[in-house]
Amino acid sequence: MNVLVINAGSSSLKYQLLNPESGVLLAKGLCERIGIDGKFTYKADGKATKDAVDVSMPTHAEAIQAVMDALTDPANGVIGSMKEIDAVGHRVVHGGEAFNKSVLITDEVLKAIEDCIPLAPLHNPANLTGIRACQKVMPGVPMVAVFDTAFHQTMPARAYMYALPYEYYENDKVRRYGFHGTSHKYVAGRAAAMLGKKPEELKLISCHLGNGSSVTAVDGGRSVDTSMGFTPLAGVPMGTRSGDLDAGILQYLMNKYGLSIDEMLNILNKKSGVQGVSGVSSDFRDLTDAFERGNERAGLAVDMFNYGVKKLIGAYAAAMGGVDAVIFTAGVGENSAAQRMAIASGLEFMGVKMDADANKVRGKEAVISAADSRVKVLLIPTNEELMIAMDTASIVK
Repeated sequence: MNVLVINAGSSSLKYQLLNPESGVLLAKGLCERIGIDGKFTYKADGKATKDAVDVSMPTHAEAIQAVMDALTDPANGVIGSMKEIDAVGHRVVHGGEAFNKSVLITDEVLKAIEDCIPLAPLHNPANLTGIRACQKVMPGVPMVAVFDTAFHQTMPARAYMYALPYEYYENDKVRRYGFHGTSHKYVAGRAAAMLGKKPEELKLISCHLGNGSSVTAVDGGRSVDTSMGFTPLAGVPMGTRSGDLDAGILQYLMNKYGLSIDEMLNILNKKSGVQGVSGVSSDFRDLTDAFERGNERAGLAVDMFNYGVKKLIGAYAAAMGGVDAVIFTAGVGENSAAQRMAIASGLEFMGVKMDADANKVRGKEAVISAADSRVKVLLIPTNEELMIAMDTASIVK
């Protein structure tokens, strides 16, 4: 079975063609500058066109058609015709409380995604555009919506509610939603396989660490708490996002500097995090280099991030009444041995014991804790596209 995975932005569209049963990636690429001048990238094993080429893409429909043309191209394509695409899986950022799992796309589902636009005004409209473009170019092909928020819909009210007047939840759906759900679901499943256990038997803490970061408590295969909140701004300090902070700071700074709420949120989303503290970069590799050259603020930014993750691991272990394994994934989690060690060090009291040699690994599944560690520490590269394809195949079948 071949599944086309689509992740549509306002002027871009990422795609992958996968076989979810074998896990084989057939082709992938990117459509950029849709509605402007159109740039198209296509890569397939042994048939790679790595440089972006100019392709007219006035709308997402032309972008989807460019993808179809590349996949079926006699010289560089990987399938004979569009009929070999059995289904399409669409990443949708926000499903609100309407969806606790992936679903087959119907008119009712499209309306529900539209209703969630106020919760994700930058992402859901683009996701809808991608869905409709595919429906236009690929009529009759079953399509599935896979929501970033769905995995976290199993959280209990004590974890997702905010201590605000209750009518803001009743009338406006202000609550913790959480994000990166597809990634957390994928690595939790892989962790169970690595440990030879059923997901229902495990208490896991999944650390998706990158430019955007979130930590999730997974008890018995279900998300029971997560660090991102009503928006992806909450939680640990990130590349350019502040993470959690005292809301009174907003009033103080806005009054002192005459900032509007939009200007303040732009600062919190795009000028804060490790970039704001360091004054150097949002890329952790740049911060490491800067610290080694004597930049103390770069070192402070990394320490703040590591400390924030460590605190959440302890908190979630307490919330679940124990933990069987801690998972590191995403850009920083998969590639920074130093940060993994800094985060896990000091957790010996709760049964974590790292193996420095085993931790010297990047980008591949591995047990990086010591053989006698009561709590296992796992490195698991995330694969959100494969998870979307697997969900899509399951629903279509």
